[in-house]
Amino acid sequence: MTSNLCCSDLLSPPSELLEFLNTEGSLTAMLEVKAGQPLRVERSFEGYRSLSLAQKKQLGVQGAALSRPLLAWVREAKLYGNDEQPWVEAQSIFPLTSLKGRARRLQQLKSTPIGYVLFKRSLTLPNQRSIEKTAEGWQRQTLYNWYGRKILISETFLAAFLSKDA
Repeated sequence: MTSNLCCSDLLSPPSELLEFLNTEGSLTAMLEVKAGQPLRVERSFEGYRSLSLAQKKQLGVQGAALSRPLLAWVREAKLYGNDEQPWVEAQSIFPLTSLKGRARRLQQLKSTPIGYVLFKRSLTLPNQRSIEKTAEGWQRQTLYNWYGRKILISETFLAAFLSKDA
């Protein structure tokens, strides 16, 4: 199930950003085409973290489970195109219940763009998405259903991205 652009305020994203915010396929692939080279991923955090109430709700946790701690593998990174300034700040949340079997490899991505793994066998994935303007830039939050596993990915497009020719 997918949802199109849904903004939390009355502002609209710049037209050159709409395709990137709304893509149903790999954002990694789109960014690499724009950059003309592979993305560079610089991790700022990778490890276990307890999720906030808002994050648990985004993952579809309900009822009494909302008041219990939920641990996830979290990766925070900056994505660089062909510039010294990062284009995107990303956060990937993998609930421990989603890291079973072959999905455990998501804990060993290191500097590999997540799009290489998520979209390896499929051009699109079922998802639910919201888009909002934040202090850092336009952000899309996508809850992916990756072969029955929930993965929450937030991507914020930074000023350096918009300063490049689309």
